[in-house]
Amino acid sequence: MPPSTVIPVLVYPEVRPAVDWLCNAFGFVERWEAKGHRAQLLVGAGAVVVVDGEASGGCGAHSMMVRVENVDAHHGRALLWGARILSPPADYPYGERQYTAEDPGGHRWTFSQSIADLAPEEWG
Repeated sequence: MPPSTVIPVLVYPEVRPAVDWLCNAFGFVERWEAKGHRAQLLVGAGAVVVVDGEASGGCGAHSMMVRVENVDAHHGRALLWGARILSPPADYPYGERQYTAEDPGGHRWTFSQSIADLAPEEWG
């Protein structure tokens, strides 16, 4: 298990297609799969777990944020794999360049690249 303090568990109708899509579109790395009902994916120094099942309560109640080295390159890759882009790459006053996408399971992902080291007092 990676040294992450928090490891999100995300529900998808089918594990294998979700794993393949997340690895191809977002560049995650499959660590292991357990008999088609659960898989762990590495995301930098962290991880997410993908499980088989039906989502309850809708996916809009959460959003995942992942740091990447190059938001624009990551965005291009996600587009190639059909990610639904909710907000295109943009620079924000708090020193981050970010975009938000939705995966085929309805989960929202914000990918963030630090572009300036700003104190909170500088951007509010």
